[in-house]
Amino acid sequence: MKFNKKWKLLTIVMLVVLLTTGCTKSLEDKDGNIVKNPVTGQSITENILCKPTDKETIKIYEKNDVKIEKLPDCDNYEFNTGKDEGLWTNVFVKPLAWLILTIGNLVKNYGLSLVLTSLAIRMVAIPITKKTAMQSELLAKAKPELDKLEKKYENKQDQESLLKKNQEMLMIYQKYNISPASGCLYAFLQLPIFIAFLEAINRVPAIFEDKFLGFQLGTTPWTAFQNGDYKYLLLVVILGLVTYFSFKLNVSSAQNDQTRTMNKTMVIMIIVMSLFMTAALDIYWLTSNLFTVAQNLLVKRRKDVNGKV
Repeated sequence: MKFNKKWKLLTIVMLVVLLTTGCTKSLEDKDGNIVKNPVTGQSITENILCKPTDKETIKIYEKNDVKIEKLPDCDNYEFNTGKDEGLWTNVFVKPLAWLILTIGNLVKNYGLSLVLTSLAIRMVAIPITKKTAMQSELLAKAKPELDKLEKKYENKQDQESLLKKNQEMLMIYQKYNISPASGCLYAFLQLPIFIAFLEAINRVPAIFEDKFLGFQLGTTPWTAFQNGDYKYLLLVVILGLVTYFSFKLNVSSAQNDQTRTMNKTMVIMIIVMSLFMTAALDIYWLTSNLFTVAQNLLVKRRKDVNGKV
C-alpha cells in the first residue's frame, strides 16, 4: 500500500513538471528541416539562453530570422534573466546552465566545467545511486536461494503454486533486504536531472564554442571523421568501453541472459549515438559513466572487505 502511494505521488509530481515544462527546440529552416552547423555537424538550438560569439553561428541565426540581440552574454548569464519558460526550465535547466557557465568562467574552460559540474551532481546524488548499485550485490547473495525456488516451482503453473512462489520470493527478498522496485525508483528520480543537464548543455552556445583536451566541443565525431580528423574516434572508443564496464558491473550473476543481451544492445546503441552527438555531450556522458564505474567498484570492494554489502 505504501509503495502504491509513493508511485502515485511520484507520478503526480512528474506530470506537473511535464505540463509546466519548457524544452530544447531545434532550429528549423523554411522547409522544416533541422538546421545544422556545416562545420561542426551540430544541430542548432533555437531557444538558446545566451548569445553566441562565433560569427558563422550568428549568421545562421540571422539567416533563419531568429532574434538573439536581446539575449545576455554567456559570460554574464544569470538564471533569473529572460522570459518565464515554466517550472522545468526555471528550476532545473537555467540553474544548471548558470552553474556550468559560472564554473567555466572560474576555471577558464567550459569543457572542464562540464566535467566538474557532472561530478558535483553525482556526488550529491550518491545516497540515491549507492542504493541502486547495492541491489546487484544483494541479488547476487540471494541467487542460490532464488535458484532453488525456481527449481522447486519449475513445472507448477497453477494459481496456488504461483502465489506460494511469490510469497517465498518475498521472504527471500526480505531476508537479504532486497527492494527490486527501489533500483528503478532511484533511477527514475535521476532522470529529470539527466535530461535537464542535456538541455542546459544544448542551450548554451559558449560550451560548443570552446575546446577541451583538443576536442572542439560543438563538433560531432561523425563530422570530424568526414573532415579527416580521426582523434574523435578515441572519444567514441573510450565512451564505449566505459559504458560497457558500467553495465557489466551492474549485472549480477542473478540476472538472466536476456538482461545481459539487452545491456550489450544498449552499449552498441550508445556508441552509435555518440557518433552523432557533440563532443560536449560525449564528454558529459563519459564523465558520468566513469563515476558510476568508480562507485560500483567501491561498493564491490566494501563487500569483499567486510563480507557484506
